[in-house]
Amino acid sequence: MKAGIRTFQAGVRTEHRNHKGFRNGLRELYKTDSIKEDTMARLRLMRAPLKYVQGKDSLLHFCEQLQDLGSKWLFICSHSGYKNCHDKIEKSFEGTDNVRHYEVFSGISSIGEIEKMRKIVREEGIDTVVGVGGGSAIDTAKATAYYEKIHDVSCPTVCATDAPCTGLSVIYNDDHSFNSYLFYPKNPDAVIVDSAVIANAPTRFLIAGIGDALGTYFEGRACVRTDAPSLENGGITRSAMALCELCYKTLRDYSAAAIRACENHVVTPALDAIIEANTYLSGVGADNAGLAAAHSFYNGYTGLENHPAQHGLCVAFGTLVQLQLEGAPREEFDEVQNFCRETGLPVTLAELGVTTDEQVRKIAELACVEGESIHNMVADVTAEQLYDAILAADALGKELQ
Repeated sequence: MKAGIRTFQAGVRTEHRNHKGFRNGLRELYKTDSIKEDTMARLRLMRAPLKYVQGKDSLLHFCEQLQDLGSKWLFICSHSGYKNCHDKIEKSFEGTDNVRHYEVFSGISSIGEIEKMRKIVREEGIDTVVGVGGGSAIDTAKATAYYEKIHDVSCPTVCATDAPCTGLSVIYNDDHSFNSYLFYPKNPDAVIVDSAVIANAPTRFLIAGIGDALGTYFEGRACVRTDAPSLENGGITRSAMALCELCYKTLRDYSAAAIRACENHVVTPALDAIIEANTYLSGVGADNAGLAAAHSFYNGYTGLENHPAQHGLCVAFGTLVQLQLEGAPREEFDEVQNFCRETGLPVTLAELGVTTDEQVRKIAELACVEGESIHNMVADVTAEQLYDAILAADALGKELQ
């Protein structure tokens, strides 16, 4: 392994535990007595990318690290992804006869764009599709690979969400309206993150990714308390919650220093720690734990006519709302709220552009529709209860200003 490049591989494992000691261990680990007897009836499972590679200039080792995935490659790139990654990737293939096709896509993971990429795969006999860019480029690559039954690789150029490691895509219609979530039977074959590329991306993306990752532990904990299924529709393992907890600890310990590093376009141990937390710990943790109120708040927010805030910023404020719903100890709430304040994440509705009571009520109603992850919370949550929790979190945020 080259110095500075982190890499590990993981297989897919399913386990089923059914004994009292394990159940009592869960109670102790999650500090709750709400682990139900029938929790043991659900098969526990974990999924993850088969390989994760991260480090400064890791793209110079793209071919070396991923050569087992084939010799004919389709790179689906955003404009900035092509600009920032093409030369490094090409250098990694020097001396090989591998075929590389670079395609700059339309900017959204639409049905038409996916069909266009599928045609290229069939015509050129592509072995592996690589998404290079943000979430839409990666989602387009995942969908193309899934339908054509070939390998897929995620190569994120920003750390704004934990999407690169997950086994799902958001699909849009050609008019850019939402179409569906596409769930896959496996996670990406590989994820490769070049820390130098992330260091040179706008800092606001890193902060948004920290916000998205902030919800991972608290939402996973909520799912454990109610025996809710993970995003992979399995029981939640201790390993999954350990990743979620490590994610939160890493955010607390390294976010401030990582933000300073990104502002100065340098790769430091702190920045590498947050890249891993935003991408792998949060992605694999949430995939194998679950979602609750924080993400439902975001989903409700997107129902507003004007919703300018990034996904991660909404999830961060949604985490504060969830803590209010849970009646979390003031000490825990203050810790999370102060963390948000210190890292530039929102602590009030105004910071998300929400300024009227009507908007708050609409968020609450949409966040509580049938099928939303907020129903993974203990007892269940009504729109009125969520409305109250949103206003409570907002009022506590205003006290800091």
